[in-house]
Amino acid sequence: MAAKALAFDVGDYVVYPKHGVGRVVELQNEEIAGMKLELYVLRFEKERMTLRVPVNKVEAIGMRKLSSDKTLREALDTLKGKPKVKRTMWSRRAQEYEAKINSGDLVSIAEVTRDLFRADDQPEQSYSERQIFEAASSRLARELAAMEKTDEPAALKKILAILNEHAPKYYETV
Repeated sequence: MAAKALAFDVGDYVVYPKHGVGRVVELQNEEIAGMKLELYVLRFEKERMTLRVPVNKVEAIGMRKLSSDKTLREALDTLKGKPKVKRTMWSRRAQEYEAKINSGDLVSIAEVTRDLFRADDQPEQSYSERQIFEAASSRLARELAAMEKTDEPAALKKILAILNEHAPKYYETV
């Protein structure tokens, strides 16, 4: 069996769908239950978490490199669009939002951020709406920060500026 080229190098930023942006800090070889495994060791600074991912499972779990510049532009353009709020029960919408966030897809995360954003002159969010908005905007900001080589607060400020500039006075329902 030919050795497969590794997709990520130590020091690379990667996106793990359920946790967001992390950094490959080490490549380990371990024997677990009698099997030799090659593992990426990922560090997620914000959560103070370390994760070991088998190299052969990277594709199956959806781990990927940071988005392309084109995808980033598409995500930022998504923030400028009209929010789409479905007229379904909140619990169902919340599940859909969580699924989009955990997909790791930057444009889907931008959609959730846009749809749950509330400008200062708009009605307040419920606690659960706010929690999901913060999860989505933080995930988006971390990838933006890694791509633009800045910090998360600066990236979040840029996202909020775009949202405030394009905040509608009403919501389109679908």
